[in-house]
Amino acid sequence: MSERFYASSPLALGPYLLDGPEARHLATVSRVRVGDAVCLFNGNGLDYHARVVAVGKREVDLDIVSAEPAQRELPRRVEIAAALPKGDRAQFLIEKLTELGVTCFVPLICCRSVVQPGDGKREKLQRYVIEASKQCGRSVLMEIGEPQSLSEYCRTANAEVRWFAHPGAAKAELDATTKSIAGMVGPEGGFTDEEAGAALAAGWTGVGLGARILRVETAAMVVATLAAL
Repeated sequence: MSERFYASSPLALGPYLLDGPEARHLATVSRVRVGDAVCLFNGNGLDYHARVVAVGKREVDLDIVSAEPAQRELPRRVEIAAALPKGDRAQFLIEKLTELGVTCFVPLICCRSVVQPGDGKREKLQRYVIEASKQCGRSVLMEIGEPQSLSEYCRTANAEVRWFAHPGAAKAELDATTKSIAGMVGPEGGFTDEEAGAALAAGWTGVGLGARILRVETAAMVVATLAAL
C-alpha cells in the first residue's frame, strides 16, 4: 500500500494541489520525488491513487489517476461511548478504536468522570482519528460525537444491541445478523449504582469483561472487539 495522506477537500481524477501540514509532511518527512506513488483519502470511503508531479516546500502537485472503494469497514455499525481518561491515554483510546473499525465515538460524561470534554478536546480527538486512519488504512473516518451525559445517551443511542460494561455481569452475546451496536464504558471508578440502574431501566444490557478490573481504554477496546466479531 502506498503511503497515505488525508485531504480535507473533495477529490476527483486529475490534477490536485495538496497543501498545509500534509503537504509539508509529504515533502520534508516522506521526501517524495516526482513520479512517486501516494494514496489520498478524505473520509468518503474511497482510496485515491496519485503520482507526484512536483514538490515544493509547502505544496505538492499530484495527478490523481484512479479511485477505488476501500473495503475495510466492519459489517455493522459500532458506536462506543466512554468517559475520557487523562492525558495521553485519551489519544491511545481514540487511535485503537479507529484501528478496530469503530464507527463513532461519543465522549461520555459520568458522575465519576475526571475529564470534561470541551470543543477544543473534540477537535484534538478528530486529529487523532485522522492520524490513526492514515496508518491503519481506513478511508472512512471514525466520527467524534458531541459529549453526552450518561442519562442522555441512554435515552438517545439508537442501536439494535446496547451494552454497558459492568463488573460481575454476564458475558456478551451477539447474533451474527446484528447490524448496529452501542457500547458504554464508565470512568476509572466505574458506573455508580444509580447509573447502572438507569442503564438497565432504559433497556441496556450489562456485560462483563472478565475477572479483572480494566482501565477505561482497555475496556473500550474489549467492548469494540466483541462488537466487531
